[in-house]
Amino acid sequence: MDLGVRKTRADETDVLMAMFDYSRNLMRAAGNRDQWVGGYPQRSLVENDIAKGQSYVVTEGDAVAGTFVFFTDEEPTYRTIHHGHWMDESEGYGTMHRMARSEGRHGIAAAAIGWCAQRTESLRADTHEDNYVVQRLLERHNFVYCGMIQLEDGSWRKAYQRMNYLTVTPQLRMYVEERILPLYDNFDEAHGRSHVLRVMAQSMALARHYGLNADMVYTIAAFHDAGLREGRDTHHVVSGRYIRTWPILRQWFDAEQIEVMAQAAEDHRASSLRAPRSIYGMIVAEADRDIDSERIVLRALQFGLEHCPEAGKEGQWHRMVSHLRKKYGADGYMKLWIPESANARRLEELRRLMEDEVRLRQLFERLYRPKQESGADDDA
Repeated sequence: MDLGVRKTRADETDVLMAMFDYSRNLMRAAGNRDQWVGGYPQRSLVENDIAKGQSYVVTEGDAVAGTFVFFTDEEPTYRTIHHGHWMDESEGYGTMHRMARSEGRHGIAAAAIGWCAQRTESLRADTHEDNYVVQRLLERHNFVYCGMIQLEDGSWRKAYQRMNYLTVTPQLRMYVEERILPLYDNFDEAHGRSHVLRVMAQSMALARHYGLNADMVYTIAAFHDAGLREGRDTHHVVSGRYIRTWPILRQWFDAEQIEVMAQAAEDHRASSLRAPRSIYGMIVAEADRDIDSERIVLRALQFGLEHCPEAGKEGQWHRMVSHLRKKYGADGYMKLWIPESANARRLEELRRLMEDEVRLRQLFERLYRPKQESGADDDA
């Protein structure tokens, strides 16, 4: 039976409280003992959600199968994010909270997320660091971990964001989500699904800034690393070949557009010695950098731990600092193409961090894990 979504009625509070009790027990059984404590969510909070029109139920026929909160007003705890950044930092977004289900009901999360995704370009959510079930669920539905947020009570939550690209042709969006994004699940962590979703988000933000064809930018970003399924060295060339030769893309693009997109995918690894051939290539090359100070330091450190495990802690420190200066310093080889991009601002933040040896060392000490397994490549 198909699942539906409607607003919660005032007389359904008891039904919701029973679902929250059941879902809380599932958390405890999964080892998550620190989320939804002290009777959370309290009945008064649930009643307030209903009164404000923010509480929804997922229905299966006449039965209430699940519940969630959704609103598009600002979420105060999302104003500041630590150890990362939101994929899209525009002011408009939707927020999901307090998702729960009845015993024996399935598909609730997919129905709730799908419903919310049709109503906002950007969707945010958060969960406890011990709630691995919800973390995996969010990631399966194309949410990307963005950093940590702090609640009013001082506790911390992992923050996630999903971009919905409502301006993209729906059939094209469905094809990419069902056929292209799953390719990235087979790549290394540095080039996995989270990476391509970040590249898509930054590319689309730049497309809006320049008033470019949203379908083209979306497709270029989605395909840019697809060629990794045939190896690393020339994957950018292979990605361009896919765009040129896969017949299905001709449903949405003419020959000239396909050639521009193929060249842009080939140019996503552009450097100071080889510039992109079009604004589309500049955008995907820029977005592919995805500059985040902590993530860049972590990837550089992980690379050293994997490839130079004998270096020791001080050796890893000096190797990491040397790499950061060579690539991201004022005279580094990494090239940014668009001064209006978020990357340009974040690069300046990274350079200030590199100049502050005390802060950089503190970050190194926090991230240094000599026995961690690492598959990241710091020169992506």
